[in-house]
Amino acid sequence: MSKSRTKLPISCDSTKCENGLHCFRATKEMIDQNRAGVCISCGAAPIDWLRLHGRSIGDAAHTLESLKQEYVRYYFWNIELKQRPINHARRKGKIGIRAAIRRQLETSIAAAKPFHDGFQTPMPVPDEATTVYPYAQHATATCCRKCLEYWHGIPRGRQLTADELDYLSELVFCYVEERVPEMTDQGEYIPAVRKHENL
Repeated sequence: MSKSRTKLPISCDSTKCENGLHCFRATKEMIDQNRAGVCISCGAAPIDWLRLHGRSIGDAAHTLESLKQEYVRYYFWNIELKQRPINHARRKGKIGIRAAIRRQLETSIAAAKPFHDGFQTPMPVPDEATTVYPYAQHATATCCRKCLEYWHGIPRGRQLTADELDYLSELVFCYVEERVPEMTDQGEYIPAVRKHENL
């Protein structure tokens, strides 16, 4: 008998509007009514989409603070990371993690039509996740092409450019650096943690 997967207490369309945590993932009806960009639950419009869609890495702090106003992004910015993904990042170090992030994005979202788009970045379950990448991708809206389109202004149906991958990789790296601040440049030796010890 297979073990059932733990379900997270959140989905892409979850909201806590009373706490300033919204969902900006527009429905087809909202797009048809020219209401894209507002919260699907309360209609709040706190995001400067034009500024975000400029994709300036010099404006990354503003972009990251904007992302944290969407509940699903906020959740992954604040969820407790278990030891296995932290150790994975520390082993790689800043140089290795940058390269790994770029490869991850090239594999998961760079193609014009990624395989199984919308599902290629699973929601990470804390007791099962072994790397920080899925947390970081959901937190920075680099998880699928739909999220890339509405958060970063990159249309679906075409290959990502090198400049776009550079920008998105830097956002993901900002997440990892904030959540695992003890990373060294070159990485370090850390003994493996057995699954049942993943505290």
